[in-house]
Amino acid sequence: MELIVLTGVLGVVVGYLSGLLGIGGGIIMAPLLLFVPPLFGIASLSMRVVAGLTIVQGLIACVSGTLVHNRFKAVSTSLALWMGATIFVAAAIGGAVAVLVANRVLLALFAVLAVAAAIMTCCPVKNEEEHPDAAGIDFSRLRAVITATAVGLCGGMVGQGGSFILIPLMTKFVKIPSRIAIGSNLAIVMASTLAAFIAKAATGQIAWALVLPIALTVPAATWLGGLTSHRLPIITLRRILASFIALAAVRICWMLFV
Repeated sequence: MELIVLTGVLGVVVGYLSGLLGIGGGIIMAPLLLFVPPLFGIASLSMRVVAGLTIVQGLIACVSGTLVHNRFKAVSTSLALWMGATIFVAAAIGGAVAVLVANRVLLALFAVLAVAAAIMTCCPVKNEEEHPDAAGIDFSRLRAVITATAVGLCGGMVGQGGSFILIPLMTKFVKIPSRIAIGSNLAIVMASTLAAFIAKAATGQIAWALVLPIALTVPAATWLGGLTSHRLPIITLRRILASFIALAAVRICWMLFV
């Protein structure tokens, strides 16, 4: 019972951050599930259980977050389709070829991307519109595909979604307004998250007893996070996002050297 309650509490925290920042939340949920239960005298969860629950949380957050951000006209359907389809294929290829590359090389590559993403997020954007309409944006399809391919390949090879890296790359390279990048990000990674969920469910890698507290808490928390996101100035969101990307980069670097 203690583990069920704790999982629900963590679902609230990560779900809120997912909606607020437009990220899947796996980079936050996984370490919390690994390290928080022992602090309360609860037996540690296996990495397989953690990975399964993280995918469940990510899928629910993707659906809920996309709905709430779309309500504020911050989800670009065209951007989501172009980048979503690309990242799905690229992640599958990355996962397949991962066996050909040393794990430390993969982690180092992902760490470099994470550090670069944190730096890009901190860089100011001049004259950025606070509440742009996603229906009116134009973007380079080529740049969108290149970005999704790079993140999908690297993420697939190291077993990370990489959604936290997509946002700064979209704003700096694809030239998407920050609020639209945040709003569209969950829609972009939804397909790959669904594919991972189906694969893990079919192979018995999901602890269904712990899915219920996540299913009950994450949707409302993500929705609340999305509402908060559209009330905050975009510069505040960029600073919060940069902090979490930096923490993710530190975590990846720690995995690299231990």
